[in-house]
Amino acid sequence: MDQKSNNPFFRNKAFSEGETTLYRADGRPVEIIDYNNTMTVRGAVNKTAILFMVLLIGAATAWYMPYIGINPLVPAIAGAIIGTVLVIVSVFSPKSSRYTAPAYALFEGVFIGGISWYFNLKWPGIVLQAVAGTLVTFGVCLALYKFGVIKVTQQFRSVVMASMMAIFTLYMAGFILSFFGFTMFFYGTSIYSIGFSVFVVVIAAMRLFLDFDDIEQGAERNLPKYMEWFSAMGLMITLIWMYLEILKLLAKMQGRK
Repeated sequence: MDQKSNNPFFRNKAFSEGETTLYRADGRPVEIIDYNNTMTVRGAVNKTAILFMVLLIGAATAWYMPYIGINPLVPAIAGAIIGTVLVIVSVFSPKSSRYTAPAYALFEGVFIGGISWYFNLKWPGIVLQAVAGTLVTFGVCLALYKFGVIKVTQQFRSVVMASMMAIFTLYMAGFILSFFGFTMFFYGTSIYSIGFSVFVVVIAAMRLFLDFDDIEQGAERNLPKYMEWFSAMGLMITLIWMYLEILKLLAKMQGRK
């Protein structure tokens, strides 16, 4: 069954262009593939590890800023904006991802570091819990996918994407209504707000399965080598989203004590 990705980042035409085809004299196609210059799962994993290390460098830099008299929240906001721009550039030009992906990881690292410093200042130890929760969730999801416990079907994709669209719509509605003095139910520390955060974390974890499957399918279709960077960047986007949602969930729970 042909299962096209519903992940906005992976749903790029570059994921459908990975084969070099020549034609015989009678018009029949002859497929020529250079396996030394095509995407592999191992290559995508290695690129993800590199981006994760770059992310840690950016986060550590932002975390150290208060010790030299710099408020990390300002660089954090700048990092988030630049990171968003780099994602947009990569979507429209996947070939540039070999350069934009490391830059994205660095600036998002600054963003993550600044935000984490702020949360940890208010609730000491919460960042370590969020990091542990993110890594454990990632490991469990990877194991479930690797051993075939979770199958990525078209129905599964549809449910995840519909849920993500609902979350995005609610977040946008909450942002717009805040200018008019209205507060959505998912703000604050109410039981409904905590329940919503749990739901979002679950959806973020479910999106990991889509990312794993997209990487595997990309390797099977022999996509260009630069798609390893593109794929690793997509996976990092999901991990960062999940970390932030876990961090917010823990903050809400701490706020009820």
